[in-house]
Amino acid sequence: MPKIKTRRAAAKRFEIKKSGTVMRRHTKLRHILEWKTARQRRRLKQKAVISSADVRRVRDMLPGGANG
Repeated sequence: MPKIKTRRAAAKRFEIKKSGTVMRRHTKLRHILEWKTARQRRRLKQKAVISSADVRRVRDMLPGGANG
């Protein structure tokens, strides 16, 4: 039987913690940063938990439990 392939694009964007929680990065941190407050930029740097509706799709794309 062939190996199960990981979707490389998803592996670069998501991280599965040991607890099984799937994490993602925030948006709006690429440009126009001068207009954002330091507090806002700091909070955007932190990882966020993905929506419960998307967990199954992301897990299907990361069959080996890829750790980003």
